[in-house]
Amino acid sequence: MRKKIYDDDDGRVIANMNIEGTPWYVPGKHGEANPVSEENMPGKKEMFHIIMGALAAGLLIGIVFIAAFFLFILFCTEVWFK
Repeated sequence: MRKKIYDDDDGRVIANMNIEGTPWYVPGKHGEANPVSEENMPGKKEMFHIIMGALAAGLLIGIVFIAAFFLFILFCTEVWFK
């Protein structure tokens, strides 16, 4: 069985499967498959936008849970327990 060749494959490793104890383990291949370089690091402005986006997503989820809890309490006091 030959190895498949894909047009969009650029050779980067997504998940390193070189795990100790497996039959295909190669002891000399340790370390990161995709080393972090300075050109891949986000700048201050990009990092600020990433943090604000994550904060907004977390707050949105929190607000949804609080609203659902409030509606449940309102339902209990006005309909269920009467």
